[in-house]
Amino acid sequence: MAGRLSAEPRKSALKELSGWSEVPGREAIAKTFTFRDFNEAFGFMTRVALIAEKRDHHPEWRNVYKTVDVVLATHDAGGVTARDIELARAMEAIAKQAG
Repeated sequence: MAGRLSAEPRKSALKELSGWSEVPGREAIAKTFTFRDFNEAFGFMTRVALIAEKRDHHPEWRNVYKTVDVVLATHDAGGVTARDIELARAMEAIAKQAG
């Protein structure tokens, strides 16, 4: 099991992740990705799903038309871990390829 990141390392990591923020009232991070259309948003989710499955670390997410709302937390650790930061970075790279 990955260890939870304390407040300072979590805030430091968030500074490097454009548009990501802490979720109020919960130890998790979140971002809304916006794409040109549904096809691009769904393609992003498909590519992320392959990585998430390979890493056995799955996001909480919701898709409405061209937006994908993502929340990351490591449930068995009770908060944000390095696994969440790594998945957020992977999502950023995938989103850049899509756009």
